[in-house]
Amino acid sequence: MKAARIHRFGAPDVVVVEDVPRPTPAAGELLIRVAASGVGPWDALIREGRSKVSPTPPLTLGSDLSGVVEEAGPSVSEFKRGDEIYGVTNPQFCGANAQYAVAHANMVALRPSRLSHVEAASAPVIAVTAWQMLFEHGNAKPDQTVMILGAAGNVGAYAIQLAMNAGLQVISVVRSKDIEYVKALGSQTVVNYQSSEFQDAVRPVDLVLDTVGGETRKRSSGVLKSGGVLVSVVSADPMSERPDVRSVFFYAEVSTERLNRISRLFSSGRLTPQVGTLLPLNDVRTAHEMLGGAPHKRGKIVLELNG
Repeated sequence: MKAARIHRFGAPDVVVVEDVPRPTPAAGELLIRVAASGVGPWDALIREGRSKVSPTPPLTLGSDLSGVVEEAGPSVSEFKRGDEIYGVTNPQFCGANAQYAVAHANMVALRPSRLSHVEAASAPVIAVTAWQMLFEHGNAKPDQTVMILGAAGNVGAYAIQLAMNAGLQVISVVRSKDIEYVKALGSQTVVNYQSSEFQDAVRPVDLVLDTVGGETRKRSSGVLKSGGVLVSVVSADPMSERPDVRSVFFYAEVSTERLNRISRLFSSGRLTPQVGTLLPLNDVRTAHEMLGGAPHKRGKIVLELNG
């Protein structure tokens, strides 16, 4: 089978597509015939050797996937051959950019019928990340106000939709070119950080979701109410300047239970997938160049495999 591999850490040119043996599922695992697989910023961290969870090379890149169960390993009863599923491969976030992949059965779910394989493969990590930021670590409640830093990004776009569905007031902090996009997703208030300082433009908020980090994250502490929460997926630095607020950093944990929650929202039409550039597996190196700044469409980059 064909797979996107690295044999050493480095720039996008270390990525190669090569023939490797088809994997065999162990206990608790599924062998998936992959129809589509996502490419995200964490894949670049793995490729560069900066991930804290991935194994050392040689390895197959990719975590998000959608496809069909080819074989269920021992002790798996929730899924069977022929089931169409989506999710991620494993806690090491590798192995999905291939024609066949092994996935932990407790990290996938049945594919929502309203979504194509490409749409489903775009969603798992970023949608679950947004869910966890809001409801598990941010403890968001109806009528609270959430400010989203980087709201036009892939995680931010899901966070806006999830927050709106839950009855929160949403403030999106974006660039000028992204204003209409986040308004279309439902954001009630939009701050253009290129023309104004958001800490001077918004009322105090209950929750800040940070997908940006750096100085922007630091300044956001000033808009939190006492007792508020800042949830970040990019920075674990404590907020020592505000002892009356709480800061949280976490790594996304994709599970069947969380995916099923997301699936119900997709199936009801309350969530819309955000697919960006679509490429064949042979162009996976191009996808990694896009992660590094090369032009691409808004939304999640997805590789199309077996179809």
